[in-house]
Amino acid sequence: MAVPLIEQVRIQAQVLVPLVRALQSELGAERANALVRKAIGPIYRQYGEAWWEQGARDFNHVLSTSFQRFASGEALDYHVVEQTPDTFDVNVTGCRYAKFYQELGEPELGFLLTCSADYSLAEGFVGVELTRTQTIMQGADHCDFRFKLKQAQR
Repeated sequence: MAVPLIEQVRIQAQVLVPLVRALQSELGAERANALVRKAIGPIYRQYGEAWWEQGARDFNHVLSTSFQRFASGEALDYHVVEQTPDTFDVNVTGCRYAKFYQELGEPELGFLLTCSADYSLAEGFVGVELTRTQTIMQGADHCDFRFKLKQAQR
């Protein structure tokens, strides 16, 4: 049985939080954060590419399966707001990723290490565009994921 992503995040945080804090101390927060995003972006983009291929490039299947993966281990409470052949809109109303990083006192690192990766992951979904204007990690009452299949992919 695969380890739920929430558990992987908890394990990774034991190393990544002190590492990022050390980088921020040495390089400054802006430079360190840019370096972290540069390092983890390609990893999440590769996840997106693999999930896109596993889902047979079926837009709605890939997106619904992706949310199920992130929600495994009771990590997310979410509901699909709208689902059409070229849109997949989801609101996340409960996030144990955010709760975990808030309990660590590190919500800004949670955003950097978890939420920021959402865009890289979406880049791996060929022809899909992600818009998100708020996150629970940053204090909002929900995260608003809006995925759209680009016109050329129809």
